[in-house]
Amino acid sequence: MVGGNAIRGTRVGAGPSGESERGESAPRRRVSYWCANGHESRPSFALDAEIPEEWDCPRCGLPGGQDEENPPAAPRTEPYKTHLAYVKERRSDADGEAILAEALERLRQRRQI
Repeated sequence: MVGGNAIRGTRVGAGPSGESERGESAPRRRVSYWCANGHESRPSFALDAEIPEEWDCPRCGLPGGQDEENPPAAPRTEPYKTHLAYVKERRSDADGEAILAEALERLRQRRQI
């Protein structure tokens, strides 16, 4: 007995075969973007879509611009800061000493009870 497999001859997950079944694709245009490393990427956009000023380079991840001679600069990354570094930015040493003295005094009072 022969099985009733209607999708014989196609692979699993294959979409419709042919433009007529999928519908017409939107008219598109390709735009070139260049990153600071000189890589060019050419994504395509619909004709009526708004074209972004920058596009991330798929090779190195840097931002790319449409001007090949003047690509955007790489974003400046801040070095990793510890929690203590952030606290030291907000508080002076005198503030830290006062907070520590206050906390120690509260701790001593609790132990005496």
